[in-house]
Amino acid sequence: MTHPSVTKRISIVAPCFNELDNVLELYDRIKKVMGLLPQYQYEIIYIDNASTDGTEQQLRELAAKDKNVKVILNSRNFGHIRSPFHGLIQANGDAVIGIATDLQDPPELLPELLKKWEEGNQIVVGYKEKSEEAFAFFFIRRAYYWVVSRLSDLPLFQNCTGFGLYDRRVVDVLKTVDDPYPYFRGLIAEIGFRVARIPYTQPLRKRAITKNNFYTLYDLAMLGITSYSKIPLRLAAMLGFAMSFLSLLTGLGYLVYKLLYWNEFKAGIAPVVVGLFLLSSVQLFFIGVIGEYIGSIHTKVTNRPLVIERERINFDDSP
Repeated sequence: MTHPSVTKRISIVAPCFNELDNVLELYDRIKKVMGLLPQYQYEIIYIDNASTDGTEQQLRELAAKDKNVKVILNSRNFGHIRSPFHGLIQANGDAVIGIATDLQDPPELLPELLKKWEEGNQIVVGYKEKSEEAFAFFFIRRAYYWVVSRLSDLPLFQNCTGFGLYDRRVVDVLKTVDDPYPYFRGLIAEIGFRVARIPYTQPLRKRAITKNNFYTLYDLAMLGITSYSKIPLRLAAMLGFAMSFLSLLTGLGYLVYKLLYWNEFKAGIAPVVVGLFLLSSVQLFFIGVIGEYIGSIHTKVTNRPLVIERERINFDDSP
C-alpha cells in the first residue's frame, strides 16, 4: 500500500460482453459510491470482449465524457476467463477491484472492500452467502465449490466469483503468471496474502441475459479441477486396481461355483454383457478425465496471449 499521506488510486475493472443495458447503470452507481470517498482517486476500466449489441459505442461515449473511464476493446471474444484476467493486470491502481458489469456484484460494497483493505488485508473477496437466483442453480454452484475445494491441493475460496479487491502487490504477482488460461479463483488462493471475506446476497440479473451456458460453466469447472488437483487421475488408477481385483474375485467365484455345481450351473450371457458395459463406461469416463488434463496441458504449452487488444481509450490521459 502507499503512504497514508498520499492519495490512493483505485482501479475498478469491469469485463463486459453485450452489456449495453448495464454499463451505464454500473458507471452511475460506481461514480455515486466513489463520490462519497473523496480520499481516493479512481478509474473504471471496462474491457469489452468484442460486443455486438452497441456496448462499444456506449463505452466510447462514457470515455469521451469522463476521463476516469478507460476502455480496452478486444479484437474478438476471448472468453470469460482470459479477458477479465487481462483487464485486471492492466490496472495500475494501489488497489484493483474486479466487478461484473451485469450488476450482480453490488457496487455499494466498494466502501466495505476498501475498509478491509485499509485494515491491512491484501485480498478482500466477496462471497455469495445467498443468491436470488433459482435455488437449484445456487445449490449446484455451492456443491461444485465444495467438491473442487475438497479435491484441491490447497484451500480454495468457496462461493467466490472474482468480485473483490486486490492490493498492488497481489496484482504484481499475477502479472508474473505465465498461463494463457488462468484459473483466477485458484491463483488468488495460492498467492497466500492476508485475506478478508465479505458476505453478500447476489441479486438477480435485471437486464439482458447471462452469457454463461452449460459449456462455459463446465469449462470453468474442469479448469478448477485440472489446475489444482491430481486426485481424479489417482482415483482412476486406484479404481482400475480395485475393479481388476473385483473381477478376479468374481472370476474365482464363478469357477468355484461351476466346479461344485457342474451340471446345474449355467452363467448365461447376462453377466458378460453387464460386466462389459460396466468396464467400458468406467474406461471411457477416465479416458475423458485424462483428456481434460491433456487438454489443459496443451492450452498452457501453446503459450498464446491472454487477449489481443484492438484499441485502448483514455489510457494516455490523467484523470
